[in-house]
Amino acid sequence: MRLPLMRIQKKQDHRFRIEHAQHLHPNDIPRFGKMGVIPAMQANHLSSDRPWAIDRLGEKRIKEGAYMWQSLLKSGAIIVNGTDVPVEPINPIVSYYASVTRQTLAGEPEGGFEPEEKMTRTQALRSYTLDAAYGAFEENIKGSITPGKLADFTVFTKDLMTVPDKEILSTEVAMTILGGKILYEKK
Repeated sequence: MRLPLMRIQKKQDHRFRIEHAQHLHPNDIPRFGKMGVIPAMQANHLSSDRPWAIDRLGEKRIKEGAYMWQSLLKSGAIIVNGTDVPVEPINPIVSYYASVTRQTLAGEPEGGFEPEEKMTRTQALRSYTLDAAYGAFEENIKGSITPGKLADFTVFTKDLMTVPDKEILSTEVAMTILGGKILYEKK
């Protein structure tokens, strides 16, 4: 039996990405947006690594190229955020907290490390939802609550967009919905 030849189509949208794009050469930061390369981040690395990374990389390298979220966003890059479990906690709220405060889980330092690089809450939420779906070629089925997309989302006990910074870490999952069905509900 002879199998039919399959036509191979060249993919035009490659969506190249660099995982753990947390320590960059300053010259490379604007190149992410220009080249359409996706920096994949795990913002909670700032919480766990930043306090000791400065001793290993030096202040200049940290300030010019480490955890450069706003600089990357200003370059036009689409940041994909995640948790990096099992190295870091699986709880995405921890990583969201780091994205918007640039502090350790103990709330240090006040104001955050290099605060000019903080993500806004909208940017952080997008990096975990629509932009993460984009990075996986799934933006047409995931990433936003839109008719026709999968009904996969989480409901939290507090509004992560408005709760004071110090309350973000005490936010819990109230409900998880997958495919429109409730899979978890906090009792």
